[in-house]
Amino acid sequence: MGGVSGRAALIPPDAAKPSPLRDRFFAWIADEARAQSLRWRLPAPVAFGGGAAIYFALRSEPPLWPLVVAAAVTGATWLAARRRGTGRRVTLPLMLLACLACGLAGAKVRSDRVAAPIAPAMAEPTVIEGWVVDVDSPGDRGHRVVVAPVRIRGLAPEATPIRLRATVRGDPPVPGSAIRLFAIVNPPPPPASPGAYDFGRGAWFDRLGGTAFALAETRSTILPTAPWSLRMAMRVNAIRFGLAQRIVHRLGERTGGIAAAMTTGHETWIQREDLDAMRDSGLAHILSISGLHMAIVGGFAFFLVRFGVAAWPWLALRVSGKKVAAVAGLVAVWSYLVLSGAPAPAERAAITASIAFAAILLDRQAISMHGLAVAAMGVLILQPEAIVTPGFQMSFAATAALVALTEAWPPRTRELSVPWPIALFQSARHWLVVAVTASLVAGAATGPFAIQHFNRTAVFGLIANLATSPIADFIMMPALALGALLEPIGLGGPFLWVAGRGVDAMLAVGHWVSGLPGAVRTIASAPDYVLPISFLGVLFVCLWQGRLRWVGLPFVCAVLIWPRGPTPTVWIGDGGTNAAFSRSGQAVVIRPGVREFATDLWSRRRGLTLSDRNEEGWICERYSCAPVRGTAPVAVWWGTTAPGPEALTVLCASAPLISVRATVAAMPEACDGRLVLDGVDYARGGAVELWRTPQGWRAVWSADVRGDRPWSRMSPTPASTLSVSDTGG
Repeated sequence: MGGVSGRAALIPPDAAKPSPLRDRFFAWIADEARAQSLRWRLPAPVAFGGGAAIYFALRSEPPLWPLVVAAAVTGATWLAARRRGTGRRVTLPLMLLACLACGLAGAKVRSDRVAAPIAPAMAEPTVIEGWVVDVDSPGDRGHRVVVAPVRIRGLAPEATPIRLRATVRGDPPVPGSAIRLFAIVNPPPPPASPGAYDFGRGAWFDRLGGTAFALAETRSTILPTAPWSLRMAMRVNAIRFGLAQRIVHRLGERTGGIAAAMTTGHETWIQREDLDAMRDSGLAHILSISGLHMAIVGGFAFFLVRFGVAAWPWLALRVSGKKVAAVAGLVAVWSYLVLSGAPAPAERAAITASIAFAAILLDRQAISMHGLAVAAMGVLILQPEAIVTPGFQMSFAATAALVALTEAWPPRTRELSVPWPIALFQSARHWLVVAVTASLVAGAATGPFAIQHFNRTAVFGLIANLATSPIADFIMMPALALGALLEPIGLGGPFLWVAGRGVDAMLAVGHWVSGLPGAVRTIASAPDYVLPISFLGVLFVCLWQGRLRWVGLPFVCAVLIWPRGPTPTVWIGDGGTNAAFSRSGQAVVIRPGVREFATDLWSRRRGLTLSDRNEEGWICERYSCAPVRGTAPVAVWWGTTAPGPEALTVLCASAPLISVRATVAAMPEACDGRLVLDGVDYARGGAVELWRTPQGWRAVWSADVRGDRPWSRMSPTPASTLSVSDTGG
């Protein structure tokens, strides 16, 4: 019989008793973790995209070799740990770190690979000779075309951009035309306000080296033979534009313009009021060729071919109808991609759809979170810049949410020998529940991005989408696909007519919904660092299996609930050509009709309602506008030559802040204690937002936020805070 050591201590029974609540909590956490055993690879594209996002968030361009070395070292470490059989607690963080480093290096490699000359801001109009590559979406001042310049007077061949986006007078020339333009050439536009979407960055990755505004009619010219690849691109685009013209001719400009945009991507004929109605009703996504269109076209081809194989018994016994249909779906998706002009959203959707059809060919589940992860990784490897585009963020967030909904949706129990009226009612009820739930889930997933990027919420978007979804999915898009396929041989008329009636019904719904009271709500953007929080929250809710996923829900709502900072007192656009100031929730525009897109973008980003200045209380002349003393915080001079001492004295006497587009050489005494910004500031900093504080004016320039990057030709301003003593501009 053993004894008990004298050093032993008796443990009271109550102290030895475990806590049931604590044990249940840790057991629940363990069960949640075990449920992810087959999903540990899903965060890989998230980490890769995070690395790419870090590259784009940098204020200065990093060197290439440290990023490549970091990617190689972290990747080798992860592979070595896996080969040694190290547990997942170690290999999973190593995998995420390797993907993060590879995403950072991949974005840098992609940026260097697409590097191309950027046009300077030319002081005088010049002559451009080049090939029309494609017809682009129209702008506020006319039709636009993409031009491959052969010669630009005043630029050396090595400094000539590869592509230009030119606004032309009259009807746009067809792709493949050799044209001569007398135009003003500028680099791609910088952000309309600090932190807004960077159009120059998008143009850099599209290899668009500048913009041109034609001052005269487009003329034909004779040019040397274009390279083979350019000739093929122009030929395909000419076929696309010709098909769009035939659709418009058959259906009329209003209906045909919408149908042509959904088929070929050309928005040349869309009327402004229809476009506004589609945006305000939440239907604008139907116009942009993306995941919805690829899913409908690919799915229509898949089910049509599968039905055809099943209807032919001899063939059905010898081939797999499902796999033959998957091949047909692949062909349909990539054919539609070529027909649409291969815009970036369509490319991403085509990759996603192709992986789904490839999964069918490999006897895997077509719609799964792993397939979506492979698609996201493929897109990010090919286009790392996609991570900072609204289209990619919204598309993959919505798709991930719908796939998660599919995984969680209970299987439907089908009853036998049900009378057809009851079966029809049950099917309709089931479709309605699925449609409403899917719309709510997709809307919730894309909501943070719509708020942050577009500041526009279509309050009744669910109603509009539910009303148009059956029309678009089962009538309009299939009819457009068949009509576009048969129109080149003259047999597409009946199908295009059916599609046109669907377009008319969709426009009717869009105009009705957009006209409802309170149909659109404008919400100011949150700070830039808040959107990644919402993005990670969406991904956690979608990727995690189990109840713990709902921990991510508050993070999803971060963009909506995050406190906004104080509204800027004044905004001055790039170049100092226009300005606006905030007053009682409104953005009062000093020069209505000038740079409307920029003023609208800034006002929505700050949650303000656009308002024109009153005629009373202002003294406006040809090149200037000054408020009566004390009625507004800013006076503007937009002339290209500097104001004289008398004019500058009047401006300084009217407001505490003076914006002068030209360069001011000397300041009169009346400008003492006034902040004067001139052309030197705008050339260096771009657009600016200013807050008036007791200590002086605090300014944030777009170049400060943009940084010194390959797509940025302006240097950051040396300081972001200006005081009233900085009167030299």
